[in-house]
Amino acid sequence: MTVSLRHTLPHSLLAPALFASGLFASALLALAPQPLAARDASQDKVLQASVLTGWTTPEGTRMAALRLDLAPGWKTYWRSPGEAGIPPQFDWSGSSNLRGVRVHWPSPQVFHTNGMQTLGYKDQLILPVELIPLDPSQPVQLDVNVDLGICRDICMPASLTLDAAMDMPGARDPQIVKALSKQPKSGKEAGLASITCAVEPISDGLRLTATMAVQRQSGTETVAIESADRSVWVSEAHVSREGKTLTAVADLVPPSGQPFALDRSGVTVTLISDQGAVEVKGCPGR
Repeated sequence: MTVSLRHTLPHSLLAPALFASGLFASALLALAPQPLAARDASQDKVLQASVLTGWTTPEGTRMAALRLDLAPGWKTYWRSPGEAGIPPQFDWSGSSNLRGVRVHWPSPQVFHTNGMQTLGYKDQLILPVELIPLDPSQPVQLDVNVDLGICRDICMPASLTLDAAMDMPGARDPQIVKALSKQPKSGKEAGLASITCAVEPISDGLRLTATMAVQRQSGTETVAIESADRSVWVSEAHVSREGKTLTAVADLVPPSGQPFALDRSGVTVTLISDQGAVEVKGCPGR
């Protein structure tokens, strides 16, 4: 296994362009002022990365993980990082005997910096990835390029190239097992009684109101709303609660800046709290 850290930000070949490269750079610059001490920061000093090779599952897939170790106080972002965060992008195209990848995201933390809310991970992220081989009887050679943002007082783009041979059958890794246990619960596991979404047009898109019948979670309750179309910008959700009913309201703005037809089956609503997270896929109308 070899690891190469690069400071450039190449275009991802397989992952959808969640943000154009210009917007990526603008977001980095807009997050916070850059103090003099931050000029000494470099990717090599604040980020180390490796692959945990893991094991072969009973279904014939390979369970592995990307391990990111960040310097104290540094963080990186969840798949839907919030208005000011940088979404990670993955390019798996250099891999051999690989048909697809399932990323198993651990529940994120909620951060507030300069009045902006972001979602991500501090100090360390072990990100389980389930590799689906073209030929389950043969090993998988993993080769992935990752573009991501890392932040403390400042934010900077990071670019990783990781490769590793997925030997068969491998062995269960307790670090990966622990990360898998931190995935969000399903609505059923969390005792969700119901969820509905009301949608209304606004001048530049849609306003979505998600209503969930679910027990109060400990600490502050934060809701992230995602569309299957990753080109659609989603605002921070305004959350309110009355008893067992939680309501989250967010605006969805497509590149066209016009109202659009929303695929409700592709909406994901994630409730984040001190207890972890609850993830609900699909949001029917009332």
